[in-house]
Order: sequence, then C-alpha cells, then structure tokens
Amino acid sequence: MKLNYRIVLFALAIVLGIFFSAPSLFQLKDGKKITLGLDLQGGLHMLLGVKTEEATKSRIKSIAASIKNFTNRKDILVNSLKFDESSISFTLLDIDDTKNMSEFLNKIEGLSVSLSNESFSLSLTPQEILRTKEQAVAQAIETIRNRLDQFGLAEPIVARQGDEKILVELAGIKNQEEEQRARELISRAAKLELLAVDEERNARVYNMSQADAAAYGDVILEDAKNPAIKYLVREIPILDGNMLTDASMGFDQNNRPLINFKLNAEGAEIFGDFTGKSVGKRLAVVLDGKVYSAPNINERIGGGAGQISGSYTVMEAKDLAIALRSGALLAPIYLMEKRSVGPSLGADSIKASMMALIGGFVLVIGFMLFYYRMAGLIANIALIANLFIILAVMSLFGATLTLPGMAGIVLTVGMAVDANVIISERIRELIHEGKSMHKAIEEGYSNAMRAILDANITTLIAAVVLYAYGTGAIKGFAITISIGILASMLTAILGTHGIYQMLEFRIQKSHNNRFWFGIKG
Repeated sequence: MKLNYRIVLFALAIVLGIFFSAPSLFQLKDGKKITLGLDLQGGLHMLLGVKTEEATKSRIKSIAASIKNFTNRKDILVNSLKFDESSISFTLLDIDDTKNMSEFLNKIEGLSVSLSNESFSLSLTPQEILRTKEQAVAQAIETIRNRLDQFGLAEPIVARQGDEKILVELAGIKNQEEEQRARELISRAAKLELLAVDEERNARVYNMSQADAAAYGDVILEDAKNPAIKYLVREIPILDGNMLTDASMGFDQNNRPLINFKLNAEGAEIFGDFTGKSVGKRLAVVLDGKVYSAPNINERIGGGAGQISGSYTVMEAKDLAIALRSGALLAPIYLMEKRSVGPSLGADSIKASMMALIGGFVLVIGFMLFYYRMAGLIANIALIANLFIILAVMSLFGATLTLPGMAGIVLTVGMAVDANVIISERIRELIHEGKSMHKAIEEGYSNAMRAILDANITTLIAAVVLYAYGTGAIKGFAITISIGILASMLTAILGTHGIYQMLEFRIQKSHNNRFWFGIKG
C-alpha cells in the first residue's frame, strides 16, 4: 500500500467532517450546531397584514416636512402650510420665490403640482400611490427580517403572500414570554419624530380637542410615561427616523436604560439649525405617537446625536434600539392569523425521517456489499464520509434543518452512491476487456467522469434555481442537495480513487476479481 494525495485529502475531509458534525450529532455544549426548523422543533406561525393606505399618508407627511425644511433653509415665507391624507397646500408670500419653490417640488418623484396665483396644491400621482403601497410591503418584509435577525432567532422565515400579506415563521419560540417579545418587536412601528412644542398655545392643551389643534397646524400627543400629561406639538416634524443612522442602548447617570441615536449629515444640519433658532423653547422626542421627553433647548445642538429616555427594562431598551436600527415601518401591520406549532410534530417528523434515512442507508450499504463486494465497501466508506461532510458544513454555517432538508439528505444518499455505481461498472467492463488493473482503474474513472459531472452539475443548477426563487423550506431542501452534491463529488471522485490507488498493488496481486469487484475472472 502506498499513500497518495487523494487519500490524504479524503482522510482529512473525514476527520474534519466528524469533528465539526459532532456538536450537532451529540448535542455538545461547545461548537456550532445545526438548528432545527419550525416543522422539526416547533415555534410560531403568523400571517400579517399591511395597512398600505397608511403608507401614502406617511409619504404626504414626509413631503410636507421636506417643504418646511426647505423653506426654512432658503428663508422662503409661506402661509398656511396644510396637509391631509392625500394632498398638501400652501401659499407663497413673495412671488419671487415661485421659481425656487417650483424647482424644488419638481425634484420630488411622483408628485403632481398645481399652481394658481402663488398657491400650490400638491398630491401624489396614481402611479406613485401604487409604488408607495408596493414599497411599504417590500420594506416591511425587509425590516421584519432585519429585526428578527438581530433578535437572535436562527433563520426566521419572512415571505410575501399575495399583495398585502406577510408570512412569518419563527422556530425555537419556547414560551409565551418569548412569543410576546417577538410579536412586539415585529409589529412595532418604531417611528421616531422630533416635533416642536407649540409654546404659544401649549398651556391651553387640556381645554382643546384634536380639531381645535388641527386648526393651528398642531396635534395633541400623550406622554409615554403618564397618559394624563399632554403636549401640543406642531404636526409637521422637524425631522424623522428616515435620517437615523444608528441606535443603541445606553445608561443615564442614574444607571437607567436609555436609547442613544445618531442622525445622518442632513439630519444633523436640520437639527442644528432648528435648535439654534429655538433656544428657550422645547423639542418633543416622539416615538410611535407618544412623547418620551420634551427637553428645553438651552443652546444650539450640533453633531446630530440625541437620546430617548423612558421607563425601560434593559430588554425593552435593547429591543427598541433594534427596531430603530432596522428602520421604521412605512405602514402599520396587524396580525391576521397565529398558530403555535408544538414540538411533538417535530419529534414525529424527526423520527419518521430518521427511520427513512437509516432504512435507506442500510439497504444501500447492503446492496453495495452484496453486489460489488470490496468495491461496495469502498463506496460505503465514501457514503458515510459524505454524510459526515454534509452535517459538518451545515453545522459550520449554522444552517437550519427542515423536514424537506432531511428529505434532501435521504435523496443525497442515493445520489452519492450512484457515482460509485457508475465508476464500479466502468472498472468491471474494462476488466472484462482484459485491461490491466492499473488501466482499468484509471480509465474507469476517466470514462465515468463525464456521466458523473453531467448528472451532478444539472442537479446542482436545479438546486441553485430552487434556492434563488424558492422560500423557506424549499431553500433548505436546495441547500442540503447542493452540499450533498459537492460532498459526493469529493468522496466519490477523489476519495474512492485514492483508495483504489492505495490498494492497486494488492488488488492486482490477489487475482481475485470476485472478491474485489464481484465479478468472475
């Protein structure tokens, strides 16, 4: 026997496969493990709806804020800047500002502008309304996915269903507390706004209705800690969460949790200009429609940083920072359907899949030993190595194993042995033709290579397409198949070839083709 580079690489792959798959196989405390999916370990299944009509209202409000910031920066005087659910209106006090205002409005995508005697009337085009609603659903999916990734759940499934519905599946939710926390994190709008307090009328806030406030361009908001406390604030925000770049949990001087946030360059400039012009007044920090603080402005605040304080626990502060970092939802979402999946289903699924895997594995090994003798034993060694490598790769990447993924492993068992069957048959044919053992092995692998590559590459392409266009469990199946194909290429082509090269002299010297390949002669 002599060593060769193929057998060395094969042995190294087996050792690494066993080493990295051991934490998953034996549930060791240390090391990366495969995570079981919702169908195997239980969890939470939710169907969410998106109130897309609210997205157009937010878009109108955001445009109104942009107009206010622009006019403040350019010292353009406007009268009665008002907006409702579908339109914005205002009048310029100086006709000479019409050109600058028109140029600014024309840069806003999807805006229909009507001008009459220095009075502007603005609305979204029908195409922009459809685009805004579509964007609200797409942004909700991305935001929810980002929040859940930071929450710490492995491979959450977040997928679109229909026009305005989102499917969310969370594996590993073990109790009511975790479920509630996940639901709050998903549904939280996390809409941050900085609003100016109407100091002139705020003293009368308890005697005003929302309609009275709207007449002045104001809105009445409650205090987050004490709903009995109310604030009269300007409806058009100074700036909002779209200009937020980062949010993190911190602690104040009394060691109470708070949230630190940072603004982008535009937000920092607007924030600095406003605070510089509003010394002695108050600025309300509003989150999801509630005032968390309304500090006095003592001086111009530069740098674009601020804080949100409140009666938080450490966990609540962390979750709020996650929600702010991942972005505000453009439109509110609501729960349409909720279903808890118990772990008993997972146990049954695992048991059935393991029986199928073990049964198929034993039958394949038995057939290979019976039909190909020692060649079958070599193929079985490659097959076992193939399984260890699949588990190791999935463990290293922290992949989630679903029921379709287990079906992929069962299918991989058959595919992995198929390459060895092709190779063994080619070698047997060449031995029948009277070739020497060296030529039979080398030409057998050479002749089998094309068929093996064709079959594996076409299957790999199909798996890539499934991964690209599939969702959830389909992706898990595609990943498992892809890893299995690549592993079988390593074990069947490289590994078994190295074993034959190592044993070539002994095979030729024995002159016992029945023992080695299950054929006479």
